[in-house]
Amino acid sequence: MDFSGFPGLAGKTAIVTGSTQGLGADIARGLAAAGANVVLVGRNAKAGEALAKALGERALFCETDIGEDAQIQACIDAALARFGRLDFLVNNACQYADRGLASSREEWHRTLDTNLVSAAIFTQLAAAHLPRGGVVVNLGSTGGKFGAAGRALYPASKAALLQITKNFAVELAPAGVRVLAVSPAWTWSPSVEQLSGGSRQAADAVGAHFHPLGRVGSGEEIAAAVCFACSDAASWMTGVDIPVDGGFSILGPDRGISPRVWFKELMPDDGA
Repeated sequence: MDFSGFPGLAGKTAIVTGSTQGLGADIARGLAAAGANVVLVGRNAKAGEALAKALGERALFCETDIGEDAQIQACIDAALARFGRLDFLVNNACQYADRGLASSREEWHRTLDTNLVSAAIFTQLAAAHLPRGGVVVNLGSTGGKFGAAGRALYPASKAALLQITKNFAVELAPAGVRVLAVSPAWTWSPSVEQLSGGSRQAADAVGAHFHPLGRVGSGEEIAAAVCFACSDAASWMTGVDIPVDGGFSILGPDRGISPRVWFKELMPDDGA
């Protein structure tokens, strides 16, 4: 995918949390390809340093526990020291562990702290350095919009993240800072790769049941949406969610299939 056509990204600096692997790494690659300096944030130093080396001089890895305010501030300071500016913050870091109704108080606190509270604090501390035209992008999810048995922590955290996107957009608008969300559906990522046994074909076959476009998404497609959100092309957008989900969110429980088809499956014509 060509990332060179997003206006206003070249020479700017972006912090991407949870960017040592998976979707975060794809987003970081996309922003770098669009000409931005990228600060990689995570706790896997080996993976982070390797990705920074692959991206070149315009990339910096900051080993950071986003559950610690002082470490968040140190990461922001390192970005400013290296690149002299901070223009974009992408809150991507996320925990997926979820036991639904059976989840303990500790599990609730741990997930909400990573997926929601840390994103809020990172935004709070970064906002002081974002110029007019700065952008915060929160990674939402279709999981934060619909019900699902056996899950609660992840969906609740993503629903709340979509809500604070609206609140922070209003609060930061007078400073000329935009706040947007990008919500993927099923995307080829370490979790989907594990579920599918490493088969993209299998993932697409299963995903076709829930995505009108007939497959799961790719990380670079999510990255392109993030680049768009940060770019001048989206300069009149704030406080909204951009669904990048292959049509997942337009379907109801019937998966867009006519009642006639469902009844035919239930009561097939036996030719009698």
